[in-house]
Amino acid sequence: MTEPKTISMLVKWAAVGLGLAIPSVSSAQDKPRLVLQITVDQLRGDLIHRYGTHIAEGGFRYLLDTGVTFTNAHHRHANTETIVGHTTLATGTDPAIHGMVANLWFDRKTGTPFYNVQDPDYPLVGASGIDAENEIDPTQRAATTDGRSPRNIISSTISDEIALHFGPSSKIFGVSVKDRGAIAMAGHAGEAYWFSKAEGRFVTSTFYRDTYPAWVGKWDEKGMVASYADRSWTLLGEAEDYAFGDRDDQPWETDMPGFGRVFPHHWGAADGKYYTTFLTLSPAGDEITVDFAKALLDAEQLGKDEITDYLSVSLSSTDYVGHIFGPSSLEAEDNFARLDRQIADLLKHVQTAVGLENTLIVLSADHGAPEHPEYLATLGIEAGLFDFSRVDTEPGFVRLQTDFGESADLVQNFSNPYLYLNKDLISERGLDPLAVEHAVAEELQKLPGIAYAIGSSDLRRGSFAKTRISDAVLANFNPDRSGDIYVVFEPHWFVADFDGLHVASAHGSPWTYDTHVPLIFSGSNIAPQTVVRRVETVDVAPTIASLLGTKAPSGAVGVPLPEAMPVTKDKP
Repeated sequence: MTEPKTISMLVKWAAVGLGLAIPSVSSAQDKPRLVLQITVDQLRGDLIHRYGTHIAEGGFRYLLDTGVTFTNAHHRHANTETIVGHTTLATGTDPAIHGMVANLWFDRKTGTPFYNVQDPDYPLVGASGIDAENEIDPTQRAATTDGRSPRNIISSTISDEIALHFGPSSKIFGVSVKDRGAIAMAGHAGEAYWFSKAEGRFVTSTFYRDTYPAWVGKWDEKGMVASYADRSWTLLGEAEDYAFGDRDDQPWETDMPGFGRVFPHHWGAADGKYYTTFLTLSPAGDEITVDFAKALLDAEQLGKDEITDYLSVSLSSTDYVGHIFGPSSLEAEDNFARLDRQIADLLKHVQTAVGLENTLIVLSADHGAPEHPEYLATLGIEAGLFDFSRVDTEPGFVRLQTDFGESADLVQNFSNPYLYLNKDLISERGLDPLAVEHAVAEELQKLPGIAYAIGSSDLRRGSFAKTRISDAVLANFNPDRSGDIYVVFEPHWFVADFDGLHVASAHGSPWTYDTHVPLIFSGSNIAPQTVVRRVETVDVAPTIASLLGTKAPSGAVGVPLPEAMPVTKDKP
């Protein structure tokens, strides 16, 4: 079997060649045997307490009782999307530095959208390819290759630093339904596995290895994915026990054909075109992820010696359920209850296999989520949905046609939140690029639903009003990948169209409902407490580094959180 292609091996070769000592078991004494980093996709910071009546023993309850809970943790970048948040948690730095500015950005060289972790040099191992129609995420459908790798992440990750510090004996893994959820956390040095809807199984790419280990085949043979066939997602408890028990059919929820917007939600036949997609639109996605992670932990013998290992488990069902039904829905509430049980199941397994006293657990989220405007309207809060496809018909943009010439298609691409101008056309017509950028930004900012339109030229020169929002946009700005104008929608406004699919919620703003995420550190000698001061997600990786004694990731700008440091006893 081919060995994984990891930085850990390069570290070993380099050390031998330079006559350096490889870290030994004794150098890792008193460190946790396992770092378990759990990232719940779209778990807004208030939801643990909002749906807290559904918390049982062993999951969130264990973490809240044993760990330090930061109740005011926020992402500080503007574009709160999946790859951006995951990579920030992994690297301890902003997208301006780690480079993952969006789930999707526009590649000016090819003239096509670019999916964040796509890489044609590293195709999937033993897979026939991605079925784009069997994917509700438009960023996935925009990918021009089924190859995947972490090479577009510019900074090192905390998992990379663990591999560099402890040497090749340290085992590094990332698991998720989403490729970007697994890859960002596993970093360059680890191995990532994610769920392919086309294949109906967990896959990896040739960046990590050329063949699958035997245990993956054994997990496939167990048939867990197929076990949901001809069954349905039903409520865990009685309807009267839910806050939304009497509101199962809300008009703004997405009615997915064959899945519906009321319980029970049918998964259908195993050979159905959308069977595996329906699994991910329900708690089943987290269930198969946790089960796969448990099999990996056992087969790879994680946490079995004094060398620290790392396992990231990114749970995606909350995000998919939130998009389809909204965070204020019976589906979201029941999914949370089942999420709690899955975390409890994972921790119970870790206790048996490694011992929770030997494990550092870090739980957070990549972003939060807004409420649907119609739901907010029931509370008297004004909100709206923005249709970007109609922008060029607005009077101000029609006037720009006269100012800059007939048929002046100035906008080449809009990949939320970035607008990319047609630089070739601007050059051909001898137009002033800065004047065009300012004119387009000015007209955008006049439109209802848009709070700010900030030009990249102004970001480069620092010629903008310094506010929390502008700081967040600047933290998101990478000159090689960001667009020409960053669009910030008004609070409670968002684009609800996902390539023709109307969704109930769509994150990606710098407003608190998108930036606020839970953050809990639990482990040996970490004193249980609740911290209400504001902290930032760039602090997570440096805190893990401080707890392990490694250096922080290469681009890290966060600081270790003192409340998460172990309690030391005074010497007599």
